Amino acid sequence: MKILMFTNTYTPHVGGVARSVSELVAGLRRGGDDVLVVAPVFDNMPENESGVLRMPAVQNFAGSDFSVPLPLSRSLAGEIESFGPDIIHSHHPFLLGDAALRAASTLDVPVVFTHHTRYELYGHYVAQDSDLLKRLALSLSLGYCDLCDGVIAPSQSIADFLIDHDVRTPIAVVPTGVDVACFAGGVGTRGRAALAIPAEAFLAGHVGRLAPEKNLDFLSSALLLFLRQNSHAHVLIVGDGPSRPAMERALSHEEFSDRVHFAGVLKGAALADAYAAMDVFAFSSFSETQGLVLVEAMTAGCPVVALNAPGVREVVADKVNGRLLPADADAAGFAAALAEIGGAREKRRQALRQAARKTAAAFAIDVTVARTRAYYQRIIGERRRRSGVAESLWMRVRRLIEREMDIVGNFAHAAADAILPDSKVDKHD
Repeated sequence: MKILMFTNTYTPHVGGVARSVSELVAGLRRGGDDVLVVAPVFDNMPENESGVLRMPAVQNFAGSDFSVPLPLSRSLAGEIESFGPDIIHSHHPFLLGDAALRAASTLDVPVVFTHHTRYELYGHYVAQDSDLLKRLALSLSLGYCDLCDGVIAPSQSIADFLIDHDVRTPIAVVPTGVDVACFAGGVGTRGRAALAIPAEAFLAGHVGRLAPEKNLDFLSSALLLFLRQNSHAHVLIVGDGPSRPAMERALSHEEFSDRVHFAGVLKGAALADAYAAMDVFAFSSFSETQGLVLVEAMTAGCPVVALNAPGVREVVADKVNGRLLPADADAAGFAAALAEIGGAREKRRQALRQAARKTAAAFAIDVTVARTRAYYQRIIGERRRRSGVAESLWMRVRRLIEREMDIVGNFAHAAADAILPDSKVDKHD
């Protein structure tokens, strides 16, 4: 199968979507599929990338660590057409997402879309959390789903969310996969030695992009209480982003400055060692579609304390592989849950570790790639059954014009929904 992917984030960018796409690409290629990725230029890209077309982009958009791609050039469009994909997989509803729709129409192939992100929760990057922008982002992403032939939801929570918001396109629940061999092979003692963490300390860790949408003020408050109440405890923060300075200030109290460790971005074996070094993983985000880092931590046998939220409740089972606290739990309750795992008897902690590994096994990359490939084949088959009529040049031009009108129409409906939220404009009109 030949698969063409469009994504606004890709390696070397560090984040859940970039990692999800790169793992999927690697898994498909291992299975013999031919994958071409269209992605923006980022700083510090590897040289001589195979199977990746890079587009010029505006770097560090609105103070974030994202790149905003510019329109496809004629030469890039020619390379895409020469590739001749069987299916197109779009990973964003904006920017290159529209390019994916246009390419699918030009090439007359189906397009599927993975709803990786709750886009309405990211308005702080461009308009100070404007309610209007949140409504616009939500309506645009929902409308985009119905311009595609199929939608992949990384969790049942997101599938339910899309159905509740009247998305009519067929939805498949396929979580992002994890490289079990990598994350199960971490060495905790090596991870602690590399980060100067005592072997006997109880270590609470967090991995992720340090950004406002991750509810990190809450997490910092909970970790602060946890450190104050547990003199033998240490905290490890792995990752980087715009919220890192605020977290460092919140946790920089002199009384335990030597018990807080900011490791920055870790990859590969170093990241696996960091997970293996942790006794418990702390997670407070409400913005996930799937808690990928939760699965990575569990692959290393690390139980999780998290808040009940979409994409999290499918992974964390309360008192089985960690603690799933109510969404409205306070920082004191979260700190107490971390301490509860730390104070548990060894038999109980071992049971939590075993349950975490068992949970993670269902998210092994080869399992999820096979499910994605099967969904591709289903969508391609359905498209072939609906088509089969030879096109004239006029029919092709008309199809391209109709697709452009669909894209513009989706934006018009989204704008109307955002400006007049009570007007109940039907995106299917």
